[in-house]
Amino acid sequence: MTKHVVIVGAGHGGVSLCAALRAQDFAGTITLLSDEGDLPYHRPPLSKAFLTNDTAEAETRLLLEPPHFYDEQRIDLRLNTRVNALDTHTQTLHLDNGSVLPYDQLVLATGARARTLPLPGSTLDGVVQLRTLEQARTLRQRLASCQSIVIVGGGFIGLEIAATARKLGKQVTVLETASRIMERSVSPQVSAYVTGKHREQGITLELDSTVKAFLGDNGQVSAVRTDTAQWPADLVIVGAGSLPNSELAQDAGIACANGILVDAQMRTSAPNVFAIGDCVAFENRYAENARLRLESIQNANDQARLVARLILGETQGYDALPWFWSDQGEVRLQMVGLSVGRTHCVIRGEPEGGRFSVFHYRDSTLIAVDSINQPLEHILSRKLLAAGISPDPALIADTGVALKSLLD
Repeated sequence: MTKHVVIVGAGHGGVSLCAALRAQDFAGTITLLSDEGDLPYHRPPLSKAFLTNDTAEAETRLLLEPPHFYDEQRIDLRLNTRVNALDTHTQTLHLDNGSVLPYDQLVLATGARARTLPLPGSTLDGVVQLRTLEQARTLRQRLASCQSIVIVGGGFIGLEIAATARKLGKQVTVLETASRIMERSVSPQVSAYVTGKHREQGITLELDSTVKAFLGDNGQVSAVRTDTAQWPADLVIVGAGSLPNSELAQDAGIACANGILVDAQMRTSAPNVFAIGDCVAFENRYAENARLRLESIQNANDQARLVARLILGETQGYDALPWFWSDQGEVRLQMVGLSVGRTHCVIRGEPEGGRFSVFHYRDSTLIAVDSINQPLEHILSRKLLAAGISPDPALIADTGVALKSLLD
């Protein structure tokens, strides 16, 4: 019988698991460990609204749960607590304060960290990253005093920061090594549209541009050198992807490969140890059963709710449809499904009008949909994919045919 659940990591997944366990009347002890000093918080606003609002209210809005939640739900939240080692044989965690914490069931929700670039000048003052609230505070402060910003990486985080910084009146350059932005995440049509919108706002977007070094004066960054040019900067933000925080599991002998390996029930190779969220690699039928790692709040929350049910004795596996979003200035980008292995795309709507969707097909099967400023189409697309419906592409392209009618 499970009497003590310990959760390592107090992000979206960890907090959702606490709430789900209590909502399902789990009566045992719950210990939630965080190596940060802040109460658990929402991450998406860190690259957007939070950077423009230096108030106590802005920080309060970030909280995943109000401060009293943890006491009321009998959750032993321990901030500034790092786990040095995991012993899966004795079912104990060795904490950095020297104490040993036993568990009946352990859930690793350790998330991911920003990838660093081991390039000349990477340690210069003014070369920063954004992943945590503390980093967001630092970035917000630096944005107020800088003028020329270079962002390395044309993914979601980099582009969200670019739009925010440009709204603040900063000179913004985005350097992307690929031939288009968000190359691994969205269709070429969406990449082209979003590129155009950013350039309309005055953001310089350089594609096929590989960073070679960060240059500085007296320890402060002053420019970024690429394979073809040099870009002045008094602030550089590196948004070059992420790495899973899987070292704790790996050092304990748990199987890992680009994340902590889990089965369909989020179980690791060690007994009584689950893993959820950005740190796990799992087989996903929406990617033809390929093993992958998804960085998604929806994914972390859904996996957390599943693990809560498993701890309480249920037996189902994870099979949630993945979906994502990114707000970049006036562009609301929403995605559902995984476009891995697409053979062709169908456009619904008019990109010129700023409201359209791109439907990804693998042969005759609908596998994913990207939507620009079309929240209703996104919701209906989620229903199509969840139901396994693959409409005729001609019907999708015809805006005279209501998407809702294709669900009947």
